[in-house]
Amino acid sequence: MPDGAQPVLDVRDLNTVFQTRGGEVHAVNHVSFDLKKGELLGVVGESGSGKSVTMMSLIGLLPSPPAEVRRGEVLFDGRDLLKMDADSLRDIRGARIGFVFQDPMTSLNPVFTVGFQLREPLMRHMGMNKRQANARAVELLELVGIPDAKQRLKDYPHQFSGGMRQRVMIAIALACDPEVLIADEPTTALDVTIQAQILELVKELRHKLGMAIVWITHDLGVIAGIADRVMVMYGGQVVEQAPVRELFKNPQHPYTAALLETIPHVRGDRAERLKVIEGQPPILGAIPTACPFRHRCPVAFDRCKQENPARMPVGDGHDAACFYDLAKGEPRDA
Repeated sequence: MPDGAQPVLDVRDLNTVFQTRGGEVHAVNHVSFDLKKGELLGVVGESGSGKSVTMMSLIGLLPSPPAEVRRGEVLFDGRDLLKMDADSLRDIRGARIGFVFQDPMTSLNPVFTVGFQLREPLMRHMGMNKRQANARAVELLELVGIPDAKQRLKDYPHQFSGGMRQRVMIAIALACDPEVLIADEPTTALDVTIQAQILELVKELRHKLGMAIVWITHDLGVIAGIADRVMVMYGGQVVEQAPVRELFKNPQHPYTAALLETIPHVRGDRAERLKVIEGQPPILGAIPTACPFRHRCPVAFDRCKQENPARMPVGDGHDAACFYDLAKGEPRDA
């Protein structure tokens, strides 16, 4: 993947708000990133950090109301997805941008066969007739490693295991050969053996199909094995972004460093005690005017309480939103 490649997806200053009985919740704040062809971008952070809401905002999957994308641009093939009407966006979603949802147990419609659910995007977006769509559906199930694919088209979701359902979800997302695949914690509900199989499948499919992937997860171990670049989110904003090896070797935001500390370690024949990040994530009743991590941060100082740091370059392809230089152990130059 060349560094100077044109982004297939370019997100600029995205802001998403939810209207609730208790007032506005600013779930996504000034999020900007890009995604290059063939790249796998890992998006990590605690629950509630804004990962899923950000990605669902891009392609109009949030219910409105209560959600509102208040500002920003999402450029895909030179067009702003946020300015498209519902029909135009629906033509892109599922055809050129695929989405794999978090829970394989509830994402498939229980009253339709797997074959029906695979044929639907093929007939809508690709203009196939039922016979052609059936043949392609068999190919897709074979592609994601489901045996007896032709026979399984007649089965309903409850007749598949959790791992098999997730493979079906991936097959549906890949049906129209999308340029971008967004996978929202697709292995969270699965046991570790099935997780490993799904991860190997994604690596293989990415190599075969050459698509760009956004992989949302809270599991840094998964990211280490599959991502090219990592985007760390906290409090509805991006706090650090770097190539995967650089991020693990040289984290430059205290939140990233704290996340890495929570990865279980085994030294010799004894497991180390699990570490946690003390405190709670912020409640985003307003756009943060100070660093959202300051209450949990071991190196916070006065400036962190007065300003919300913008992302700044800290290395080659590496930026962080922090006033403190972790490598030097001192505040950055103003």
